[in-house]
Amino acid sequence: MRAIICTQLGEPEDLVLGEAASEALEPGQVRLRVAAAGVNFPDTLIIRGRYQLRPPLPFIPGFEVAGRVIEIGPDVRGHRVGDRLMGLTSHGYGGFADEAILDADRAIPVPSSIDDVTAASMVAAYGTAYHALVQRGAGREGQTLFVSGAAGGVGLAAIQIGKALGMRVIAAAGSQDKLAVAAAHGAAHLIDYTQEDLKTRLRGFAGDSGVDVALDTVGGDVFDTLARCMAWDGRLLVVGFTSGRIPLFPVNLALLKGYQLVGVYWGVFAERDPLCNRDNFERLFELVAAGRIRPAASATYPLEQTPRALMDLMSRKCTGKLVVTMAG
Repeated sequence: MRAIICTQLGEPEDLVLGEAASEALEPGQVRLRVAAAGVNFPDTLIIRGRYQLRPPLPFIPGFEVAGRVIEIGPDVRGHRVGDRLMGLTSHGYGGFADEAILDADRAIPVPSSIDDVTAASMVAAYGTAYHALVQRGAGREGQTLFVSGAAGGVGLAAIQIGKALGMRVIAAAGSQDKLAVAAAHGAAHLIDYTQEDLKTRLRGFAGDSGVDVALDTVGGDVFDTLARCMAWDGRLLVVGFTSGRIPLFPVNLALLKGYQLVGVYWGVFAERDPLCNRDNFERLFELVAAGRIRPAASATYPLEQTPRALMDLMSRKCTGKLVVTMAG
């Protein structure tokens, strides 16, 4: 099969398009003919050896896929050859290829109304945002939600889901163009944290009481400010650190304001509680059918241009979700 192969740790331009052998299926696994694969920030880390998962070289990066089942492993129930599925690859890598292996109990059936590119764009971004806001953040109608990195895949998903939950959404991003995208997806208030003082603007929107739920994918200075702007009984959700700096947390701030610092690691949640994760996607599919959320890829790339997709993601100039398609 064709695959994008990491033969040495380095940058996206070091990846090569080549041929890879298909692995044998283990019990409980299915093989997909991949139609589309999502591009994610961890993909840029794993190829440089900077991610918590460090597969042996050579390996195929990519972990978020959608496609059709072409082979069923032993002990698989509930899926058949020909079914359309989406989900995470079994190993946490191996997605940028014509074929990928998924654990059957974690794979999500794709409704006929959702195409493969849209399905691939939903897996990690919408899975993370829904788990963050519902299970970890206990978001509810009337509360204030702050979203950093608001024009990224998780950010836009969080804006839409937060609005669907009846929350008032404050979106922050690094340019006016990105904020325009966030506004188009439902953000009520906008902050350009490269041009405006985040603390001052947050207090202007949320008042002295602070933010009820904050979903932070950026870390660094943004997190430092959020730690001082939370409401009593708020939830500060730690999703990622795209700024490159993992912040230190002054625990006295949580004590004084009675708020919670909550980690969000959707991949492990999906592995530990696949039934709840599948229920989450059922709710997401209902929101899609009702027109209350609109998942979509902002750009697609053929397989051979996967390095370009990763470079575009690293440039932080793109918005929304980037997806690689196997058929070009």
